Amino acid sequence: MVNFSTTTWAAALLIFLAVALGTLSFALIIEYFQERRRQQDALRQLRAFTDEDQAGGLLRGGDGEMPRWLRPIAARIPAFQDLDLMMDQADLKGHLPTFLLGTLGLSFAFGIGLLTLTRYWPAALVAAVIGASIPYMIVRYRRNKRMFKFEEMLPEAIDLLGRAIRAGHPLSAGLKMVADETTEPIQSEFRRTHEENRFGLPFDDALLAMADRVSIVDVRILVTAILIQREVGGNLAEVLDNLANVIRIRFTIRRQLRVYTAQGRFSGYVLAVLPVAVGGAIYSLNPSYIRLLFTDPIGKLMLLTAVVFQIIGFLWIRKIVDIEI
Repeated sequence: MVNFSTTTWAAALLIFLAVALGTLSFALIIEYFQERRRQQDALRQLRAFTDEDQAGGLLRGGDGEMPRWLRPIAARIPAFQDLDLMMDQADLKGHLPTFLLGTLGLSFAFGIGLLTLTRYWPAALVAAVIGASIPYMIVRYRRNKRMFKFEEMLPEAIDLLGRAIRAGHPLSAGLKMVADETTEPIQSEFRRTHEENRFGLPFDDALLAMADRVSIVDVRILVTAILIQREVGGNLAEVLDNLANVIRIRFTIRRQLRVYTAQGRFSGYVLAVLPVAVGGAIYSLNPSYIRLLFTDPIGKLMLLTAVVFQIIGFLWIRKIVDIEI
């Protein structure tokens, strides 16, 4: 939109591509060595499991997912632990170094690229923040998509667990049946719970670990119902049937809410795109009228302020239409 020289555009684009592609290359290298390390750890654990004198440590490989140099930092900064949990929920366990490298690389690429283009530090800082938020938004999107699919499939899994209990199977065998006869992401979580209990973790702790990994209210209700039934007794199959019915009703209500709030979400998208579209149209008709925003210091400050408030307004609208039930 701005009348920059071709050299300036080329320099900014080359810097951005160099940093972005360099970050991608380092991320691929890190992923390669991490995969090699995970394969070696799995092989070493299997060999130790076959040795009668060293058996018993098969299941304790989860702590090794985070690199050793990150563990002291994660112990002091709770945000790293929350980030590691979010990546685990997004089925990206063990990719934390790649995530941090991508965050730093994209932040540097966006910031340096826009600084080369505009020579304006505040705009470069905003661009750096936007670039740093891209990996987080991708991981959060994957996490939300996976949790939504898990919640959608949970009633069928609970029904299958109830049928297994009615058929006379123990609860642990019912978890294995759910893991064998369902698809992702239900399959991996129930299989992990069954395997943890199979290799020595108490059953209650294995269920609580699944409730910690899957941050869904319905899963916590399921775990609470099973633990209470194990303490006081009762007809667990009937409890599971009622719970599955409640989850289906909640899911139906949530879909209705998405329909009712569709206008608000659409308004947020329109308000986010409208200034850019109108600015582009005005620039095509009268370039000198818009060029002052990019050349005059006050215009740059106004443009930066408008971008910040636009982002705040978009996030505010999303928060308003995000209704929890």
